[in-house]
Amino acid sequence: MSVWDEVVGQDQVVATLRAAVDASRAATDETAARAMTHAWLITGPPGSGRSVAARAFAAALQCTDPDEPGCGRCQACTTALAGTHADVALVGTEKVVFSIDEIRPLVSQAQRSPSQGHWRVMLMEDADRMVERTSNVLLKAIEEPPPRTVWLLCAPSPEDVLTTIRSRCRAVHLRVPDPRAVADLLVRRDGVDQQVALTAARVAQSHVGLARRLARDPEARERRRQLLAVPTAIRGVGDAVLAAAQLIDLSAADAKAATEERDATEKAALLRTLGAEAGARLPPALRAQVKQLEEDQKRRATRAQRDVLDRAMVDLLALYRDVLVVQLGADVELVNADAAEQVRRLAADSTPEQTVRRMDAVGVARERLAGNVAPLLAMEAMMIALRPQA
Repeated sequence: MSVWDEVVGQDQVVATLRAAVDASRAATDETAARAMTHAWLITGPPGSGRSVAARAFAAALQCTDPDEPGCGRCQACTTALAGTHADVALVGTEKVVFSIDEIRPLVSQAQRSPSQGHWRVMLMEDADRMVERTSNVLLKAIEEPPPRTVWLLCAPSPEDVLTTIRSRCRAVHLRVPDPRAVADLLVRRDGVDQQVALTAARVAQSHVGLARRLARDPEARERRRQLLAVPTAIRGVGDAVLAAAQLIDLSAADAKAATEERDATEKAALLRTLGAEAGARLPPALRAQVKQLEEDQKRRATRAQRDVLDRAMVDLLALYRDVLVVQLGADVELVNADAAEQVRRLAADSTPEQTVRRMDAVGVARERLAGNVAPLLAMEAMMIALRPQA
């Protein structure tokens, strides 16, 4: 057992991070800053395991086993992986972007010496979700960190991070793992059937988290099947508008299902902390705290819905990629082998040029959604572009 076991298909990255851990152990306190880079930028496409690799790295840095750094068995490793280690701060946001108020306490925390472990590790997921003014608050802490503080920033690509921050970090890039490696992980860790695991890994395009959900949740597989049926059901503008509204409704329902129970639990916990009863009228002094929580939950729901929509568009891109593969007669495997009949039907009803235009339309919709365009308008424009063309 090792903390690196779930870093799937990233042998080169694991070797780099292991070498850094070994170098940090060999260094004295005076030379630790030179042996161990103080800031890392871990990038890779969604589902490649950026956060998993960063957590494994943090655990290995704190590991107390003298012979096997990152043993996965000691208390330091298990608590670091679980997010409960006193000197490992796991920083993420469920909003669209980080706020300055979320970043400022981290800068102060990073200045403290580690209390238990070898390092104070600041692991920041979604580092791409910072606007420039927020990134500037973080910049000073990364430029001049204390000798035993390490920043681990995770983002899809280096270009998603402010240049001034990127230039002060050592970059490691994860690649898309092989679907067979992801399937093997699902079989080994979750006890999933080998064929189900391999199919899920392929349609998830090696996104480990999504592959796990598809392999274990029949309802998730059914929702995906309904999504892939949309392009063949669109025959005109009316169908396109209805399909866009349906996709928005489904994404909102998925986001609500993912956040509703947690929202209720958080609100109940806050009311207990404030000494108030559920349903009772709150004093004016307490209403602001409840309102702030509700606003945070609303922002989290907005991000959840956008994430669902973006994933749906990635699935549509994969479908049209398969259509283009069939149209061009390319000798490569289909991503959606389980929907091969639908792929062939779409390929027969259109030309490669039309397929490329449809893929472009999906890409434009993703850009518009990221640019804060109203989701319904973005989806309607995309669906209209997907309708059959003369």
